[in-house]
Amino acid sequence: MKFSLAGIIAFTASAAAFAPSSMVSRSATQLAVSTSAPPASKASGEWSPESWKNSDFVAKQMPVYDDESELDDAVKELERCSPLVFAGEVRSLHEKLARACHGQGFLLMGGDCAEAFNEFNVDHVRDTFRVILQMSLVLTFGSAMPVIKIGRMAGQFAKPRSEPDEVKDGVALPSYRGDIINSEEFSEEGRRNNPFNMVKAYHQSAQTLNILRAFSTGGYADLSRLHAWNLDFVEDTEEGSRFRKFANKVDESLRFMKAIGIDTADPNFTQTDFFTAHECLLLPYEQALTRQDSTTGKWYDCSAHMLWVGERTRDLDSAHLEFIRGIGNPVGVKISDKCTPDELINIIDTMNPNNIPGRLTIIVRMGAEKLRKNLPGLIRAVQREGKSVLWISDPVHGNTRKTDSGYKTRDFEAIRDELRAFFDVHDEMGSHPGGVHLEMTGKDVTECVGGGVDEVTDLD
Repeated sequence: MKFSLAGIIAFTASAAAFAPSSMVSRSATQLAVSTSAPPASKASGEWSPESWKNSDFVAKQMPVYDDESELDDAVKELERCSPLVFAGEVRSLHEKLARACHGQGFLLMGGDCAEAFNEFNVDHVRDTFRVILQMSLVLTFGSAMPVIKIGRMAGQFAKPRSEPDEVKDGVALPSYRGDIINSEEFSEEGRRNNPFNMVKAYHQSAQTLNILRAFSTGGYADLSRLHAWNLDFVEDTEEGSRFRKFANKVDESLRFMKAIGIDTADPNFTQTDFFTAHECLLLPYEQALTRQDSTTGKWYDCSAHMLWVGERTRDLDSAHLEFIRGIGNPVGVKISDKCTPDELINIIDTMNPNNIPGRLTIIVRMGAEKLRKNLPGLIRAVQREGKSVLWISDPVHGNTRKTDSGYKTRDFEAIRDELRAFFDVHDEMGSHPGGVHLEMTGKDVTECVGGGVDEVTDLD
């Protein structure tokens, strides 16, 4: 999904209203993770990486594999693989999110709806990375606070489905659930749930993380290169021109700092922290990549720095909630207007029983009108109970609609309206609007109508 720089500027206008309120102490981190496979649960009721399999829990949105021995072989192969991320990196993200909980930061999360095997290449990873760099810099400049950058990348393969099967011309086959499970090709072989797709997804994720680490620390994120971050297809647009003017302001600031003796070659100017996240959906994959930290004894899901549970799998008796409650990663949960205040408090108590700042992010997806009606009650319940959470807005997924021709799309104005509603409500409630979660890409495609860059309408 293509978002124009006009949209980015709109986010900045809202971000400028933020004001720091307190500081959270920073502790040292160490990169030390055991690569041994997770053991079985020791006792009934105790958490382990595989306790989600207990019959007390309901595993929704899970594929059915026709060969259990093949699934076991794939899981064992993943258990022998190295972690994709490390405990020290996860703790670093947790600390940043904790500060954001106290009004000392803003979370920007973005990336593709779902990654695909046939679309993977360095340029695609780079373009998404640089869009996030652009957005984070504009937000930092407008809000005067740190922006935490997280990509829906290196693991965002699985897709929840409304129906278990898809029917075409009278033929019913299993629904496409993302490349990590089966193929989009509508054939019996293509739609077979293949457990070794998890292994292929792991190796693609490892390559993606290598690329992201190189770009974030190897000079690409250097602020002196911000003119090069503009995507070619917006170069000659009004929004591209506005970004160049903004970049000139940053250049002037850098020249001033250099003139008064500040070292702009310092890593704070030439590198950036970049983290990854995806929906915790395919539990055998997550279990296989869960490792015990050798320094703290805590369990971390080393498939990503952060994971979230979706609207369809957040029930209190869900296997996904059972799995995610025991890992040391920062976690999130998506909520819609269907979530009641009491239900939200129960979810918070399950996912963050010790009320640790930075542990839990609430991702709100409702649509502007429903958000204005329902979000105040949820915030009020969290404030009343003294819960520490980070509130962020997902203005994309609550605004999907079908055109007359049958295509799914979203209106740019509806997305912007929900963002404005999110900030307005938090302003009224005295709470911190802590971030935004966007489905987007750096490719020259358009899945939204409106937006101002090669604007598309329903007729197109």
